[in-house]
Amino acid sequence: MLFNYGVLIVDCATSEDKKSIGNNIVLVPYKAIHVEKYHKWMQSEEIRELTASDLLTLEEEYENQQSWYEDSKKCTFIILDKEKIKKDKDGELLVESIVKDYLDSMAGDVNLFWNEYEEEGSAEVEVMIAEPSCRRRGFGSEAIEIMMHYAVTNLSDITTRFIVKIGESNTTSIQLFKKLGFQQVGQVNVFKEINMIFEPIDQIKSWKQPNQLKLLSWIE
Repeated sequence: MLFNYGVLIVDCATSEDKKSIGNNIVLVPYKAIHVEKYHKWMQSEEIRELTASDLLTLEEEYENQQSWYEDSKKCTFIILDKEKIKKDKDGELLVESIVKDYLDSMAGDVNLFWNEYEEEGSAEVEVMIAEPSCRRRGFGSEAIEIMMHYAVTNLSDITTRFIVKIGESNTTSIQLFKKLGFQQVGQVNVFKEINMIFEPIDQIKSWKQPNQLKLLSWIE
């Protein structure tokens, strides 16, 4: 990674599971073990409204997870609160804790989608910090920057710009993406969404040098 978080890395193209560690968060692939808590998050009407999501059954959530995991055009990760992950005597994160203690540390999710109906090379970004105690702690911006840098350095053949679609009432997300350099394109659409874009993406490569990247294998 080229910025001071020094995190992420999942090889989406081959579905080879990896996890990465940053200053405040750990990103892990969205797996079946995460679905039940994710489903509980989505029972919140507020979260569904902010994320433009439908209310699904638990079975449908499992089906979605499997579909997303197998889709090479979707990168879906669970955001973990690093403070809640156990460490060894030297202060290093315990990999087994990331797997076993995920329920306590799950904070939200972050995603990249390459949709056929968008302009070629467009990667749509989504982020959700579902746990109230994890909000306003920089988790969302850190996760987004990690994902964007991963796409630029590892999926540059299909990524030329980033886009985001946000409900006009979701002022918190709008301000977040503005701070990250996204700019609004056009007016509010018929779905009451604001479209924002980040380009050129070459500037991401110059954020910092990749001297803090830490990559471990995901194990179950």
